[in-house]
Formats: sequence, C-alpha cells, structure tokens
Amino acid sequence: SGTNRMNTVKITNKAKLFAETGSAFDTTDLGKIKTRAGGHDIIPLKPDPMAKTSMKPDPTNFLKKFAGNGGTMVPKPEPVYTKAELAQQAIKSRQPKMLTYPAFVARPNPPNTELRRFYERGDLPIQIDHGGVANRLAWKVEIQKLDFHHYLPIFFDGLREVEPPYAFVAEQGVMDMLEAGAHKVLPVIPQLIIPIKTALNTRDRAVVVKVLKILQALVNCDVAVSGGAGLIGQALVPYYRQILPVL
Repeated sequence: SGTNRMNTVKITNKAKLFAETGSAFDTTDLGKIKTRAGGHDIIPLKPDPMAKTSMKPDPTNFLKKFAGNGGTMVPKPEPVYTKAELAQQAIKSRQPKMLTYPAFVARPNPPNTELRRFYERGDLPIQIDHGGVANRLAWKVEIQKLDFHHYLPIFFDGLREVEPPYAFVAEQGVMDMLEAGAHKVLPVIPQLIIPIKTALNTRDRAVVVKVLKILQALVNCDVAVSGGAGLIGQALVPYYRQILPVL
C-alpha cells in the first residue's frame, strides 16, 4: 500500500529562487545586486594590430597522439562530403535564434524591483487571500481611493518578477487596479513606460508574454469609461519608440 501511495504522488519541480531572496523569514539582500535589469554584456575591445606584443607560448599546444602525419610529409586527406551530407550536417548543428542571436537571448533579471522592496517592508495595502480554487488579493483600502501615481508604477515594476509570491502580487495587483480604477489610469501612463520597457528588456519569454497581456488590458480598461473611445491607446502612441524595439 505504501508503494502504491508513492506512485500516486505528483512531484513538481521547485520554482527557481534567487540567492539574494534568502529564506521566508529574511528580506531580499538588495545590497548584493549590482546587475542592471535588461542589461547586456560588455563587448571586449579588439587588440590593436599595430601594437608590438610577443605571444606567450601555450604549454598545451604540442603534437598529440594520432595528430601527426605518420612520419611522412603528406597530410591526411580531408573527407569529401556530398551536398546532401553537408546539408544534413548543417541541419543538425543549427540552433534556434532564441539561443544564438543576442537580440533574443534572455538578459539579466535581478530581484530588485520596487514591488519586492515595498512588499517585504509591508508598505502595500494588500494581503494574499489563499482561496480553495485560486488565490486573490485582499485590499485593505478601496482601490478607487488609492494614489495611482504612487502605487500603479510599483505594481508595473514588479511585472518582471518570476518568483512567488511577488509575480502573483504584481500581476493581480495591476489587473485589480485597472479594473476598479480605469478612470484614474490615463494620467499615470508616462510613469508606466520605464517599468514596461525594463520588463521587456529582460527578454524572458514568460515575462514578455505577461507584459503583453497587461498591455492589452491597459489599452482596453478605459473603453467602457470613455464611452467606447479608449484614450489610453492614443496616449501610448508617443512611447512606441521605447516599447516596440524590444518586440
């Protein structure tokens, strides 16, 4: 019976945790984080061809077994491949763009968002309501009475979080504020551009998909309020230069 019980237990992979997060009783060590979200590696400078430098000999660069010409001056013949064989080798060695092209490769995403800092400090008027089917946010203050200029950019900055509970708090907090206070979102649009751009710059596929869903909700949240003519979509047009290059 014990063996059958073990066979029915579902094992799920543990979510990836950052080293700076610590345990459930610690706050994130933001002082150790020096990387910039969405930043790319520095390209090293090429050596000056005109500079006179002597190359240091490599101690591992020597003739190894089965690497010589067998005591003759005739090099080993190179294998000759047909076009079909060359095409097959090219297909086998091909890698997707997501792994080889720098524009698509995921970039650093350190856990130093404003939402994480405010949530760990207890400065957000929310708490997680763990329901039987799904979790939700229990707001301690009516959403319409909140200062959207202060809280909405904080939740948008947390959209690049990938750790629970920060990822859930950020996404659900944004959706709740867009639904309950759609008439107060339009003046805050300029403050949301940098968090959106930073989240997209991480090139993390899960984060990009999440931000695109939030952008759809952001554009459509004031359609009913403004009588069918959403003004948020028009307000985002001047900021396409910041948002679209990543996509």
